[in-house]
Amino acid sequence: MFTTRKYWHPYVSPFDPCPPMTTKQYVTAPNLYIKFQPPGMQQFSPKEALYAGTLWCALYDPYYNAHEMQMREAKTDE
Repeated sequence: MFTTRKYWHPYVSPFDPCPPMTTKQYVTAPNLYIKFQPPGMQQFSPKEALYAGTLWCALYDPYYNAHEMQMREAKTDE
């Protein structure tokens, strides 16, 4: 499945003073996956574009952090 959220496993030293984070994540921007702008691409209205930070719907990504994602998933399960 396609996702803009990527994960990696950093090196964990046996001498780290704190408990290690074994998995870290980052978010890539949607524009990295669009090779060219097709004609007639769906656009937000001007007011929505100012709120979203982009004119094109395909380039909008809210960039939720891991804690927000867990909260949103918990709400949808209810």
